[in-house]
Amino acid sequence: MKKKFKLSFGLLSLAICSSASAEMIFPIPAIPQLNAEAYILMDAKSGEILAQYNAEQQRDPASLTKMMTSYVVGQALESGRIKNDDMVLVSKDAWATGNPALKGSSLMFLEVGKTVRVSDLNKGIIIQSGNDACIAMAEHVAGSQGAFVNLMNEYAKKIGLQHTHFETVHGLDAPGQYTTAKDMALLGQALIRDLPTEYAIYKEKEFTYNLSKPQLNRNGLLWDTSLNVDGIKTGHTAAAGYNLVASAVDGNTRLISAVLGGRTFKGREEESKKLLTWGFRFFETANPVKPNDPLVNKSVWYGDQNEVKLGSINGAYITVPKGRAADVKVQYSIDDYIYAPISKGTTVGKIQFLLDDKVINEQPLVALENVEETGFFGGIWDWIKLQFHKFFN
Repeated sequence: MKKKFKLSFGLLSLAICSSASAEMIFPIPAIPQLNAEAYILMDAKSGEILAQYNAEQQRDPASLTKMMTSYVVGQALESGRIKNDDMVLVSKDAWATGNPALKGSSLMFLEVGKTVRVSDLNKGIIIQSGNDACIAMAEHVAGSQGAFVNLMNEYAKKIGLQHTHFETVHGLDAPGQYTTAKDMALLGQALIRDLPTEYAIYKEKEFTYNLSKPQLNRNGLLWDTSLNVDGIKTGHTAAAGYNLVASAVDGNTRLISAVLGGRTFKGREEESKKLLTWGFRFFETANPVKPNDPLVNKSVWYGDQNEVKLGSINGAYITVPKGRAADVKVQYSIDDYIYAPISKGTTVGKIQFLLDDKVINEQPLVALENVEETGFFGGIWDWIKLQFHKFFN
């Protein structure tokens, strides 16, 4: 995972609010109180947490599990291990009316012995929240549900979900299965960042399969005209309550909210909307350092070139109060002399971002290119120059 040295939102708020800034039209108000067991609001690009409550409390994920099912499927499609036009044979376990475990749950209404395209199963998982579709896809990707669950947990570790464990491919309550609001926000961030083609399905409002009329996406915020919501996923069981992970975009800013343990079907939408509206009203994402855009060129010793470009490979994103993105200043520091060989992505120092002359965020300063070691005679000459440089500096 990409490492970032970030200050918490609490420090960010303190740094900003403690400076008597005339540019701030009004102060940032308190986080809205939500009627839910746990919640979090995250800037998807910077990773800054803007609001949280019981965000690391372990809870039942319910159908939020399907976000990880979708992530594994998306990775399989991305790598070419499966294709959208693959035909999948529906087994007895994936039979909508033949598996007692699926009785009364959300379904795509698959029929045993029939074949279904991967693309349709994927939509059945994401849009219809079909538990039967999850089973059919898991068997196609990994050979069995158990093997697929192992993939889910491996990806969870890779993404950095420290308080999540899956036992099912669909999210029906199971002993030992748990997650947190923070982990679900991180999973949503990974879907958006790593698998844009897969994530694009989450904004589709309906899908029809084996029924006379379409089934609607359960994420009611997709129809909300006051927010530009394009995902992500709902979930509900008796143990979990009403869950919703949502993401919306406003200009350069994308926010992700996760509300777990909501009281009602519509309540989870109302509480999520409160979080997202508050976030967009008072914050925005600044991008003061562009991806692979050199921030500075510095001398490199014993290299086959004299200088190396330094900056941020993925770009630097930070969260600031609304209207302050243009006021962010950037400074950097180098840890030591830079010696070849050096690989692209190697950290050589840090980038600091300042607002009102206060540091609000730090991120690594890295090499943007490879520099190979010079030959024998070039190395001797560099050694002589370096001794003079050290002596006079």
